[in-house]
Amino acid sequence: MITIKIRRYHTHREPPEIVQEWQIEEGQTLLQALTHIKESQDPTLTFRSGCRSSVCGSCAVRVNGREVPACAYKPQEGDLIEPLRYGKVLKDLVTDQSAGFATLPKAKAWLQKYDDDAVVTPEAEKATEVQSDCILCHSCYSACPVYETLPDFLGPFALTRDWRYVIDPREGDPKSKIDAIQQKGIWDCTLCGECTAVCPQGIDPKNDIVMLRAKSAQYGHTDPNMSGFGSFGLDF
Repeated sequence: MITIKIRRYHTHREPPEIVQEWQIEEGQTLLQALTHIKESQDPTLTFRSGCRSSVCGSCAVRVNGREVPACAYKPQEGDLIEPLRYGKVLKDLVTDQSAGFATLPKAKAWLQKYDDDAVVTPEAEKATEVQSDCILCHSCYSACPVYETLPDFLGPFALTRDWRYVIDPREGDPKSKIDAIQQKGIWDCTLCGECTAVCPQGIDPKNDIVMLRAKSAQYGHTDPNMSGFGSFGLDF
């Protein structure tokens, strides 16, 4: 047996937030442990789950400050399980994820203007294959440190999906997508790579954002953070 800790929250509890310890069997997944606790010890424990096979992304939580899918992670002694960040905690490990989903339309991260004459080659399909594997788990959204100071940041969740459609040959107006991510978007990313490190699907949002910056330059956009360098004699 091992001991894990779960940060719990309930608006009608006093205090509303507590850290509770549980004894669980070693070797099972975190989702199995949470399910066992709920079924046999405390039916009020609340968490999200769906497919239980790392496909739906709904069970993502933070363990010791790092985002993981509960259905794939096996707890270790002393682990602290917490809800994802940057969303209002509704109860225990369940958060309101509407802010993350709201970044998608802001980034125009969908096939916006279909080109009927486009030919999708196997190479073009391969180029967007990894990004298409996104399971909307919000792990990258929760891991991004930029949200601590810029809550309206589009973030890796939307930007990596935007890149997927920018390079889709069926998209007849990729420039509109590039134009949509200039403010509070690609230039505000610190390229820290935290999003890439926690993606359960092996997607690399950091690299996708770098590619979006390169594509933006092709359309005449520049990093607004570099605009003042000339006054310091740093013109090149």
